[in-house]
Amino acid sequence: MSAADIAAVNESFQAYFAAGDLDGLMTLYTEDACFLAPNAGFLRGRDAIRGFFQAVRDMGVTAVQLATSEVDDLGDTAIEMGTYTLLADGGVQADHGKFLVSWKKSGGAWRLHRDMINSSMPAAQ
Repeated sequence: MSAADIAAVNESFQAYFAAGDLDGLMTLYTEDACFLAPNAGFLRGRDAIRGFFQAVRDMGVTAVQLATSEVDDLGDTAIEMGTYTLLADGGVQADHGKFLVSWKKSGGAWRLHRDMINSSMPAAQ
């Protein structure tokens, strides 16, 4: 898996999220994907992950920006590290942080298999 492959999927991820197409977004994840979000348990499977992203959209987040900083190609898997920014209406930054994704080839396509985000914003007091 190359950085270009990841960039293409990340473009789709950003477009699906911005359009509110969470069903489309879930096609980018393996069926047994696991999402690790701050202040939450393991979100296992597409339905649980969809629920997380629906809650994020319900909070007013309208866009996700992803920037890859490193890709380790391990053959049938890959590890991506990068940063994310969540934007609300008017382009207001709602959150920003780091992510780590384990990619896996599934159904002939590279998909997010393990996805973890970690906010860089200070904890609310």
